[in-house]
Amino acid sequence: MSLDTIVSFEHANIKVKDHLVLSDVNLTVNKNEFIYIIGKVGSGKTSVIRTINAEYPLEEGTGQVAGFTLHKLRRRDVPKLRRKLGIVFQDFQLLTDRSVHKNLEFVLRSTGWKNKGEINDRISEVLDKVNLGYKGFKMPHQLSGGEQQRVVIARALLNNPDIILADEPTGNLDPATSEDIMNILFEVSENRRAVIMATHNYNLIKKFPSRTLKCEDSALLEANLSEADLDRLIQNQP
Repeated sequence: MSLDTIVSFEHANIKVKDHLVLSDVNLTVNKNEFIYIIGKVGSGKTSVIRTINAEYPLEEGTGQVAGFTLHKLRRRDVPKLRRKLGIVFQDFQLLTDRSVHKNLEFVLRSTGWKNKGEINDRISEVLDKVNLGYKGFKMPHQLSGGEQQRVVIARALLNNPDIILADEPTGNLDPATSEDIMNILFEVSENRRAVIMATHNYNLIKKFPSRTLKCEDSALLEANLSEADLDRLIQNQP
């Protein structure tokens, strides 16, 4: 495994409880890579992400994520793995009873940060990265959907993760706002982080081309999509 490799699966069977979702998965992801995972609803996109973050255990085959061995991972080590990961959800999952700043402070304190000055400095840094440095005092309901998603990206960056996992991060956003989010995620991937994004938005893949994997017939395969392939998918998407 290369020193640049941050995720590696070999002959892995990805299961949800006892149901086999994807079989014989072989995957290598390097730092700085931006990877799309596509496929029909229920084909396994989200299951890949939830296996990487150890929400679903890997019991068959081998997996390495950010220096952790998934198939031997002890329950007490799962929080340590997750500190190496940043998660970007489609539905934001912000705490609605507190400001943006307090949302981010909650995450830092729950992951061991104690010094108030260092906490405030880190929150300012990540909000600046997503162009929200002036909105820390706002409540989530006072922000647009795009702004809320930028807060979610800021939250994912707080502990300087090695990997960003994004599950349909633009699913609730309009096209222009989706492009803003994609620009931020690609910028994140250029700073020695891997970004793995599950999506069904083929317009975005066409506008922001990158390595693409497809979940199909219980397998995870390289998609190798041409522009003509993407045009056909765009025409057929809901």
